[in-house]
Amino acid sequence: MEFEPKIIAFVCNWCTYAAADLAGTSRIQYPPNIRLIRLMCSSAVDPIYIMKSILNGADGVLIGGCHPGDCHYQNGNYKARRRVTILKSILTSIGVPEERIWLRWISASEGKKFADTVTDMVGRLREMGPSPFKSMWEI
Repeated sequence: MEFEPKIIAFVCNWCTYAAADLAGTSRIQYPPNIRLIRLMCSSAVDPIYIMKSILNGADGVLIGGCHPGDCHYQNGNYKARRRVTILKSILTSIGVPEERIWLRWISASEGKKFADTVTDMVGRLREMGPSPFKSMWEI
């Protein structure tokens, strides 16, 4: 049986969530390995939720937001980028490869880009194998 990664995605309501919706309404296929959590802005995701997702066995986390300069809240995506950079260094220090955390700018009109990103992420996570924390929670 092939390993199927589980991905938690924290996505901006205005851009990346709308892109996911567009992918669905356009019937663009992408793997069902992702669970979306819609936020008003990519900067609204608290780093503790990203850490908690990884520590509780998610194989990867995707943070999706508006392109830089196009944030509905002016500079929210810049805040998200700074937080994710810091968080990646913290997670790397406890043994989580930074490739498990993806930050992508996907606008509302980029349904295909959303589908391609999810497909790409699933492929890379399959190559990496399960999260090192997954076995801690399996009985």
